[in-house]
Amino acid sequence: MAAAAQDRVQLEDSWKALVGAEFEQPYMRNLSQFLRTQKQKGKRIYPPGAQMFAALDLTPVQDVKVVIIGQDPYHGAGQAHGLCFSVQPGTALPPSLVNIFQEINDDLGGDRLLDKQHGCLTGWARQGVLLLNAVLSVEHSRAGSHQGKGWERFTDAVVARLCEARRELVFMLWGSYAQKKGAIVDANQHCVLSSPHPSPLSAHRGFFGCRHFSKANAYLQAHGQTPIDWFAVE
Repeated sequence: MAAAAQDRVQLEDSWKALVGAEFEQPYMRNLSQFLRTQKQKGKRIYPPGAQMFAALDLTPVQDVKVVIIGQDPYHGAGQAHGLCFSVQPGTALPPSLVNIFQEINDDLGGDRLLDKQHGCLTGWARQGVLLLNAVLSVEHSRAGSHQGKGWERFTDAVVARLCEARRELVFMLWGSYAQKKGAIVDANQHCVLSSPHPSPLSAHRGFFGCRHFSKANAYLQAHGQTPIDWFAVE
């Protein structure tokens, strides 16, 4: 991430209006300095700086229908591009994403099935699925290395302001981390869907069979919104 002033310029306009003031806070200045220092030391940081806010850039505030919360970016080369659970085209699907696709196929599939060779979820983002990681950067091969540096406070603000600005959103909270992050969501104003995480360690404890994708679409349709085409990933 470049200097805070540059980040403000890059942030999509509706999000800039909603959370732009966070960039003036000391914690975000400290975070920006931390990232600059890491890069000066030669550390490989993912995703590339221009993609750190991709989840916000691709899904403006007024377009959000569904929010999926992840933890931090993938830490392998060529994987992360700013959307939780998503990988860049041509990259092998991580196990959690394989399980997400399996649940979609089981939940909604018939004649249509997701191609498990393609894991770029920009098509979801462009339809109104905010694919938000709690932490927006990571060092190469060091999972969780940028936790506790300020990103969590920023993304808490994103969730809180979004809940204030919008109503009748669907929040998919997979695993205890996402559920804690989404604890501020008012279930009287929004649809909150919770399940175990889709990782191979926990998917069989209730993620498989949760039917979150059909439930999300049913809620959206009941509230006069166009459902998500979960098979249109790109």
